[in-house]
Amino acid sequence: MTDQTIDTTTENDRPTWPALVKGFRCRCPKCGEGKILKGYLKVKDSCDTCGQELFHHRADDGPAYLTILLVGHLLAPALHVTYVEWRPEPLTMFLIFAIGCTALSLFLLPRLKGAVVAYQWARRMHGFEKAQ
Repeated sequence: MTDQTIDTTTENDRPTWPALVKGFRCRCPKCGEGKILKGYLKVKDSCDTCGQELFHHRADDGPAYLTILLVGHLLAPALHVTYVEWRPEPLTMFLIFAIGCTALSLFLLPRLKGAVVAYQWARRMHGFEKAQ
């Protein structure tokens, strides 16, 4: 008896990690070329390059929650270390961390929205189930 590897992948498989990376780059999860967002947070109805329909997404509040989670987990330890090691003036510390928190949130929010839409596409959720 010979060992045969059974190829269970089909052309319709959608690998999750590559789709998440493409989504985080704000690119179409299918082709990786077209932009997924128009403006800051508005998702396009379809990809300009490959024609993949994107209007099925249900990102809702997920990207905002993920942004709060990541920014909080990154800046809270930094806040503690800064206070313990250098003891800056309260106003100085507030200004630095307020600007850092705002900048990091503005940077992450559209990227996480792209990643959430790409995850939904890869897992065939909310109307993304049909192959194109």
